[in-house]
Amino acid sequence: MKQYLFTIAITAVLTFGLTWAVLRLSLRFKLYPTIRERDVHTRPTPRLGGVAIFLGIAAAIGYSALNPFFATMWMPPQTMWSILAASLLIAIVGVVDDLWDLDWMIKLGAQFLAAGIITVGGGLQILSLPIGDMLVFSSWLSITMTMFAIVIVMNAVNFIDGLDGLVAGVCLISNGVFFAYSYIITRDSGASTYFNLSTFLAAVLIGACLGFLPLNWSPAKLFMGDSGALVMGLLMATSAIALTGQLDPSVIDPERIGRSGLLGAFIPILLPLLVVLLPLLDFGLAVLRRMSAGKSPFSPDRKHLHHRMLDLGHRDRDAVLIFYAWTAVISLAVLLMYVGAREDWPGQYLPGVGFGVVGIVACLLVTLNPSHPRKTAADAAPDPTSVES
Repeated sequence: MKQYLFTIAITAVLTFGLTWAVLRLSLRFKLYPTIRERDVHTRPTPRLGGVAIFLGIAAAIGYSALNPFFATMWMPPQTMWSILAASLLIAIVGVVDDLWDLDWMIKLGAQFLAAGIITVGGGLQILSLPIGDMLVFSSWLSITMTMFAIVIVMNAVNFIDGLDGLVAGVCLISNGVFFAYSYIITRDSGASTYFNLSTFLAAVLIGACLGFLPLNWSPAKLFMGDSGALVMGLLMATSAIALTGQLDPSVIDPERIGRSGLLGAFIPILLPLLVVLLPLLDFGLAVLRRMSAGKSPFSPDRKHLHHRMLDLGHRDRDAVLIFYAWTAVISLAVLLMYVGAREDWPGQYLPGVGFGVVGIVACLLVTLNPSHPRKTAADAAPDPTSVES
C-alpha cells in the first residue's frame, strides 16, 4: 500500500507543477479558443490542462518501470507501452480539437484507433465476465466488446466536462472507490502480489486529479479540455478491463462475494460500471436526444445533466458538489455490499443497501430543491459569474 500511496503523491505533485506551467504558457501565448454558444464560462480560458495530466501520468508510468515493486506490470512490456501510446494519441488529438475543433468523425476514428492499440497491441481484452463462469469464447467478440467499452467510457467522461472541477472531482471519487475495490478483490483472488496494472492506474488517476483540481476548481484558471477528459476516460476503462474483464471467476473466494445470492455474483462487474454511472447516463441521454432529433450523436448542445442542474436553479459550485455526492453514494454503496458480503450472514448486503438508500434520498432532496428559483428558457443564458465550459 505504501508504494501506491507514494505513486499517488508523486503523480499529484508532478501534475500540479505541470498544470501551473501549462497555464503560464497558455496565457503567455494566448493558447485558448473563443467562447462557444454552449459554454457556461464568459471569458476565454485555456483548455490545455490535459497536456499536464498526460505528462503527469506518463511520468508516473515511467517511474513504475524503474520501481521493482511494479515489475510484474511490465511483463510483458508491450501492455504498458500500448497504454502510453494510446494515451499519447488521444492527448494529441484532444489538444488539436481543443484549439481548432476537429470533425467528430476524425475524433471518433482516433478513439477507436487508441482502443485498438490497447486491445490488440497491448493484449488487454474482456476475456471473461464475473457472472457465474461466463467466458468470452470468440477472440473477435472479445476485441469488439473491449474497444467499444473503452470508446464509450472515454466519451462518457468527456461529455460531463462542463463545470469547474466537475470531471476532476468525479474521476477522483470514482478512482478512489475503484482503487479500494481493486486492492480488495486482488487480495480475495489469492494473488501472489498486490501490485497490478488495474490498481496502479487507479492510483495514478487519483494523483492526476489531485494535482489538477486546485487550478480547475471554481473559478477555474485552466480547463482539462478533451485532451484531459478523454485520457482519463481511456485509462479508467483500461483499469476496469485489466481487472474485471480478465478476472477468472473461479478463483474468487465464494464467501467474499456472496455466491449464494444473485447480487453477489454481479458485484464484480457492477462496481466498475457504477463508478462512472453519471457520465454513462449523460452520454446515453445525449446520444438518444441527438439521434431522435436527426443529428449526429456527437453534435454539441446545452442539454447535458450539468446544464439541466443550472437551469433548475443550482449555482455552479452547488451543482458540482451534488454530482460529487451522487458519485460517492452510488459507488460506495456497491463497494460496501462487496466488503460486507458473507455467505453465512443473512444481512450481508444491509450496510451497503442502507447507505445507498439514505444517500440517494439525501441526494434527491438536495437535487430537487435548488437554492435559487427555477430558470425559464429565456433565463437559461450563461451565468456571467461562471468560468467553466
